[in-house]
Amino acid sequence: MSVKENLFKIKSQLPDSVTLVAVTKTKSPEIVLEAYQSGQVVFGENKIQEMVAKWEELPKDIQWHMIGHVQRNKVKYMAPFVSLIHGVDSLKLLKEIDKQAQKHKRVINCLFQIHIAEETTKFGLTEDELVEILADEEFPLLQHINIQGVMGMASFTDKMDQIRQEFQLLKSVFERLKQKIPEVNILSMGMSGDYQTAIEEGSTMVRIGSSIFGERNYPGK
Repeated sequence: MSVKENLFKIKSQLPDSVTLVAVTKTKSPEIVLEAYQSGQVVFGENKIQEMVAKWEELPKDIQWHMIGHVQRNKVKYMAPFVSLIHGVDSLKLLKEIDKQAQKHKRVINCLFQIHIAEETTKFGLTEDELVEILADEEFPLLQHINIQGVMGMASFTDKMDQIRQEFQLLKSVFERLKQKIPEVNILSMGMSGDYQTAIEEGSTMVRIGSSIFGERNYPGK
C-alpha cells in the first residue's frame, strides 16, 4: 500500500476528536511531502537536527511536533517554528523553552512527558515531580510556554492489559492536571502498535510512523 492509502486507512479509523501525528523520523523529505500532499499537515520528529533540516526544505504550513527526548542546548534550533513539544520532563527544560520562545516573540505549546512504562530507560516525570513543577514559584513566571496536556509511552510489551493500565494511569494524571490548568486538552498516547487501545482509554493525539511509512530506515541497513 502507498503512503496515501495507509494514511487514508488510519484516518478512517480515528475519531474526529483524535489528532494524527505522522512520525517521519529517518524518512526522506520526499516521503514527508507525499504525505503532506495527501492532506497530512502534522508531523513528528525524534531528533531536532532532522526536524530543522526538513522544516527548511518543506512547506511552511506543516506543523512540526518534537516527540523525542529534548536536550536543552538544542531547543534554540527549533524555537522559531516548532508547533508542539511533547517531551517536557523538567522545569529546567521548560525554562529554556520559555527563554528561546521569548527571543522569537512566540509562545510555544508544550506537553509534560509522564513516565508510565516499566522500562527505566524511557524518559518522563513521575506525578510527584509534575506536582513539584506546578508548585514551583518560577512556573507562573514562564509567559512564553503554553502547557496543553501530557504525553506518555507505554511499555514495549505484547501484554495489552498492561498497556491499557498504563494508558489509564496517564489519563488519570491528565485529569488531575486539568484540575490545576483547566485549558489543557491534549492527551498524547498511542503509537502504531497500540493506538486503538489508547483511543479507547481517552487519547486525543496518536503518534504513528511505521503503519504509515513502513519500517524505519537506518543507515547501513
